[in-house]
Amino acid sequence: METGIRAIDNFFIQPAEPLKSSLEYLRYFLNHYNPDVTEEWKYRLPFYYFKGKMFCYLWIDKNSQHPYIGIVEGGKIDHPMLVAGDRKRMKVMYIDPLQDIPVKDIKEVLDMAVKHYK
Repeated sequence: METGIRAIDNFFIQPAEPLKSSLEYLRYFLNHYNPDVTEEWKYRLPFYYFKGKMFCYLWIDKNSQHPYIGIVEGGKIDHPMLVAGDRKRMKVMYIDPLQDIPVKDIKEVLDMAVKHYK
């Protein structure tokens, strides 16, 4: 029998508010976005797979302390909320924990990303 808190759960429990609530909602959203999306603890962060293939992940920007969703196939997607930075394949969508979460934009980006897995 396993005891203690799983690393993936700890990722969402540790941060202070308002970051904690933002991350918890993003987790809920990603876990309910599509039945083919599964959550795993990979590379020491919450990773989400679509039909067994790497889809997106959650992380916290070290400078701003804002959460973001990293989109694996983001380089193939053109959306105003996606930022490439120094990344070649992936793009990220920053979420301001002091603002309402842009659910419509997140869904649009995820819907665009899903098309690259079919």
